[in-house]
Amino acid sequence: MKKIIVAIDGYSSSGKSTMARELAKRIGYVYVDSGAMYRAVTLYAIEHGMTADGKVDREALVAALPEIRISFTPAGSDGVQHTHLNGRDVETEIRDMQVSSLVSPVAEIPEVRERLVKMQQEFGESKGIVMDGRDIGTTVFPDAEMKVFVDASAEERARRRLKEMQEKGMDVTYEEVLDNIRQRDHIDTTRAVSPLRKAADAHVLDNDKMTHQQQMEWLLNLYNTIVNE
Repeated sequence: MKKIIVAIDGYSSSGKSTMARELAKRIGYVYVDSGAMYRAVTLYAIEHGMTADGKVDREALVAALPEIRISFTPAGSDGVQHTHLNGRDVETEIRDMQVSSLVSPVAEIPEVRERLVKMQQEFGESKGIVMDGRDIGTTVFPDAEMKVFVDASAEERARRRLKEMQEKGMDVTYEEVLDNIRQRDHIDTTRAVSPLRKAADAHVLDNDKMTHQQQMEWLLNLYNTIVNE
């Protein structure tokens, strides 16, 4: 069976990472969380004093990019693929609200996107990968054989994100999460470089009222149709 590249794009907290991770596991592909890469860069900026009052010191961060190394380790007993920043496991740190509130401003910096897009494209040189993000099907892998655009209402996405954060013991309100999601949507869809948009040949998955099982069945059916063409 031929190997392909699966590109899954969509709005913040639409569930794309969860489905991408499980799809990769079911079909024996490598999973790459591009969003985690931008979060890792954001964490680096925070830890190195490059952020203040909701803004990012662009010049300082761009100058530091050669020092930033991002890697992933396979899922362990917790079932989660962990993100490493310069050799340190930062999977928990990159998911908190401080990082979430700054990741979109970091991601819209052209030099950051250029550096990470190059890294992402290297992951896909041998195909057989599933990658999710904002611009995977439009910028990173415009020729990907399978493109999916995931959509859901901001309210439903906020409910999902709140549940996930509360399960990790984070103290946050629904209103805070919803506001953060709406802000990220605006930044992601209006930025000048690689804005979030549906690729012309992407298949739309509106999962607002779908169960996880229904989503996976939809994805697997689409994958099997494409690889058997």
